[in-house]
Amino acid sequence: MSTEKYIVFRLNDQEYGASIQQIVSIEKLLDMTKLPQVSDFIEGITKLRGEVIPVIDLKRRMDMDKTDKTDHSRMLVALVDDVSVGFIVDEASDVIDIDEEIVEPAPTSIRGVNAKFLNGVAKLDDRLLLLVDLAYILNHQELNEVKEVVEEQ
Repeated sequence: MSTEKYIVFRLNDQEYGASIQQIVSIEKLLDMTKLPQVSDFIEGITKLRGEVIPVIDLKRRMDMDKTDKTDHSRMLVALVDDVSVGFIVDEASDVIDIDEEIVEPAPTSIRGVNAKFLNGVAKLDDRLLLLVDLAYILNHQELNEVKEVVEEQ
């Protein structure tokens, strides 16, 4: 029986989890510089500890409404194909251990969520947690666009 730690975050009224192995840090939202002629889910770039990183609105990327930024909004910084990328979420609330035995395959259709971003559903005592694999949030073309954004800075 193996367990893995997950960061619990919220998009709209749904809780999601991302493997802590993918997350470099959780940050308050920083000032961002908007960029012209990039995909609409790329919010811009920001500087974090001396490194320029692209920032992605995770809700927009997952075909939801644009994120309304609040005091609870956070940026999950993850390494995606050796590039630090910030993902804006409504809130990051917890770190929990999830036993792989309670994880089931993601359904092919979940209202309001593109299932290709999910790698499972954890059935916890009092809630369902949709597990997101941040490495697959961007397809090859989008990842190249993000890399170009970083290289141009």
